[in-house]
Amino acid sequence: MRPDPNHESRITNHGIRAQRGFSIVTAIFLIVVLAALGVFIVTVTSVQQSSQALDVQGVRAYQAARAGIEWGAYRVLDPNNALNPATCSPLVMPACPGASTTLPALEGTLSPFTVTVTCIETPATEGNRTIRVFRVQSTACNQAPCPNPTPAAGYVERQLTATLSKCKDETAAAPRCACG
Repeated sequence: MRPDPNHESRITNHGIRAQRGFSIVTAIFLIVVLAALGVFIVTVTSVQQSSQALDVQGVRAYQAARAGIEWGAYRVLDPNNALNPATCSPLVMPACPGASTTLPALEGTLSPFTVTVTCIETPATEGNRTIRVFRVQSTACNQAPCPNPTPAAGYVERQLTATLSKCKDETAAAPRCACG
């Protein structure tokens, strides 16, 4: 017996038609999966970029707040003894620069930040020594007023506090008015 050649071709054509439909479903599935993966990668990348930008702004806000602390420390510690230039009598102690002071505009990459410095002064006396304890607080933020009670998106704020003390003695010899 001879095989019927028409019978074989019918089977082959039927198998090809079934595979052709399966290939389309597989292709559509792969396209959908790859598109979803692409959307996920783009979303993660954009979140990382905005997070990194906020991190950089946070570091800059910290440096701006630190500049405020240094400004306040210079004002209250009187490092050049300018308040008692020649003699310790009468004794002149440094004072807080004000209840709240907004620093002038900063330069460079810190220029977008507003820095507000507050100071609280506590006087004390120990024998001949006059002591002032200063609590200096510096707040830096990138949206005025600082601190901002209703911040918008991208708001960054850093707050630093330093406790400093200055001691002067009217009876001290050199260095002038030192509590040594």
